[in-house]
Amino acid sequence: MLSLATKHDDPEAKLSWVERIGFGSGQLGINAINGILGSFLTVYFTNVALLDAAIISSIIAISKIFDGISDVVVGRLVDNTKSKMGKGRSWLFRVCIPFAISVMLLFFVPPNWPNAVKYVYVFVMYNVVNTICLTSMLVPFYSMISLITRNSYERGLLGNIQQIFQTLGNVIVNAVFVTLLAKFSSDASNPNTQQAFTSVMLIFCIAMVIFSLICVFTTKERVHDDEAEKKADVKQKSTTPFFTTIKALLTNKYWVIMFFANLVVFFVIIFNAVGGIYYCLYVFYDMKQYSWLSNSATIAQFAIMFATPFFMRTVGKEKMYIAGMIISAIGYLGFGLFAKSVPIMIVCNVLKGAGLGISGAMAMGIVADTLTYGNLKSGIDTVGMGNAGVSAAQKIGMGLGTAVFGWILSGAGFDGALDLQGIAQPQSVTTAVQFVFTWIPLIMFAVISVVLLLFFHLERDLKKMKAEKGIAE
Repeated sequence: MLSLATKHDDPEAKLSWVERIGFGSGQLGINAINGILGSFLTVYFTNVALLDAAIISSIIAISKIFDGISDVVVGRLVDNTKSKMGKGRSWLFRVCIPFAISVMLLFFVPPNWPNAVKYVYVFVMYNVVNTICLTSMLVPFYSMISLITRNSYERGLLGNIQQIFQTLGNVIVNAVFVTLLAKFSSDASNPNTQQAFTSVMLIFCIAMVIFSLICVFTTKERVHDDEAEKKADVKQKSTTPFFTTIKALLTNKYWVIMFFANLVVFFVIIFNAVGGIYYCLYVFYDMKQYSWLSNSATIAQFAIMFATPFFMRTVGKEKMYIAGMIISAIGYLGFGLFAKSVPIMIVCNVLKGAGLGISGAMAMGIVADTLTYGNLKSGIDTVGMGNAGVSAAQKIGMGLGTAVFGWILSGAGFDGALDLQGIAQPQSVTTAVQFVFTWIPLIMFAVISVVLLLFFHLERDLKKMKAEKGIAE
């Protein structure tokens, strides 16, 4: 099979930039589709398919239950995969085209069907796309960091690169999607037409398949049952019992900490995304402020990722991750204390974004190291299940963030009908938005930072464990 990956098979050796960038390209394609699903799918359902927003929201909420279960199932399948292409790459190769086809079908609700049948169609296709196909792409992709290399620096660099490409995917979608809808729309005054969505989604789906195949053919999985694992007394069975794998993960303290840290980060990300709009509406009372409020953090988050590899080499992933959390916490504190000064708020937003960028760049590399630590400790390979658990943590964080945001607003007396009548929301809504946008993220990041500082010593313990088992760094 064609391979442009780094020629060597040494899991401890450096990777070429072709392989590093090739790996990141997989995230670019996947996350561009994921970003579209998050930002534009509801618009398609309500404005093109003309479906009820409340029913659609209920379908998505119920589907998240199945989505969480599928992470565990796919993680288990990845752990037990035996293929010449490896455990992760083989899944990307098999699933990328079915993923593209299912996304196209999701964005093509038959217009002449009765509404009841349309809702059934949406429920089925939404779960085919998210619960089956997207999970079958993301879990193996994240697992590849652990499977491509055992080199700690390379894992951190791959995690950093995939985060850069993930953010780049969001930037591209936000920059061109609406413009492309207008270009391909059959109605010059309305970009939200079936023709427009079909044409634009076809472009993005083809791009996703191409980038996924680039990822497959430029990478190589080198971590498997080799001499290093034999030295570590890793005794893998052909199939490790499910609950044995779960126990191995839950007794891996560093993986458990990273599970909750990822949950918190994605909880806060939702608060930032949704809360920013409400902050402009009910604190600034000016939607024009949204540009700087959003971009100051996003640009800082994207830019800092290009610098993190240089610091990571000398400081290490663990310290970088903790530093990112603390910097974000400082940004939230300053934003809350100086909420009347726009220049200071911009500076604090830059700190928020930079902190998230630093931590995000380190996250998946650290997760890979926690799974190596667990493997050496228990002798059980949990790469698939471990990455599936982290993926589930991200989804739980986003789901909880969305729910908690809505509950707090509702409890504060928010009523969307008041805006239509030109009546101001009660002051309690402004207070609630400020609390949600600033103080809850501050508290959560502060708590996680303290936990990490007190209990997270992964690099020290992993180095000690490798030395005891005679495994070279």
